[in-house]
Amino acid sequence: MKQAGLKLKMYVEKTDVIRDSVFFGYILHVMFGAFGVLAIAYVVILGNMIFNINERKSLEKEVSTLSSEVGELELEYLALSKKVDLGLSRTLGFKEAKPAFAARKSLGFDTSNLTTEPDNEI
Repeated sequence: MKQAGLKLKMYVEKTDVIRDSVFFGYILHVMFGAFGVLAIAYVVILGNMIFNINERKSLEKEVSTLSSEVGELELEYLALSKKVDLGLSRTLGFKEAKPAFAARKSLGFDTSNLTTEPDNEI
């Protein structure tokens, strides 16, 4: 018991030294300042999260309306594309394209004049 009392007395003396030091006020102010900065950062991050959640919900609603509009436009396109044929295109002034091909020389080594057997004179 005597050792525990001695240990407690030494601990209290050490804390008194810290409490009486010049830096105690400075350390206390730094700790409260850091706590304040962290609290403000927490509030800002929490506010941004709530804003982003609400924005995502509104964007999901917009996506669903746009996807339904796209589906309706696809159905309209399919209905109109079934009506298009060669006769309709001619009445609108379109003509059938004639195929035209472009040919050019090969850029590689010409092997057409080489024989299959090598010229060995040995």
